[in-house]
Amino acid sequence: MLRLAAGREAEPSAAILDSRTLRALPESGERAGYDGAKRKQGSKLHMAVDTLGHLLALHVTPANADDRAQVERLAKAVQAATGDSVEVAFVDQNYTGQTPAAAARRHGIELEVVKLPEAKRGFVLLPRRWVVQRSFAWATRFRRLVRDYELYATTVADLHIVAFVCLMLKKAALLVASS
Repeated sequence: MLRLAAGREAEPSAAILDSRTLRALPESGERAGYDGAKRKQGSKLHMAVDTLGHLLALHVTPANADDRAQVERLAKAVQAATGDSVEVAFVDQNYTGQTPAAAARRHGIELEVVKLPEAKRGFVLLPRRWVVQRSFAWATRFRRLVRDYELYATTVADLHIVAFVCLMLKKAALLVASS
């Protein structure tokens, strides 16, 4: 409904994939890993959104999980959620290489790596990559999702789904109120 109200097709043809590391608390227990790039102990949330920022798929791994290794699982979940309508996925430089591209291709998705320009000077807005970052920011409005407070990874994923449902319901209510 929200996609149709925005003048888009009902099912998306593009997705944006990314991950974010949630700092762990003692409740996370043994499932927390160490993300050396971010210098955080915790869990990593891998997420796929459409071009409007609506959640398509997500899963939670230890923070030391490689982003490239999660592409197949995300691509499979995206195609299951959208009825195989997604053709391209925008990703950052963490998803380069033949292995993630082949994993996505097995599910009918081409990965398009969005890179920083070589002559970067100051802030550069990368096409379509900001959408998933905005979705992560939306999730942080829910205090329980800022850190990994949960004992089980499925609880972290389910709470994110509930948060995105709340966000989408709020948008739908605003659409109904304005019409």
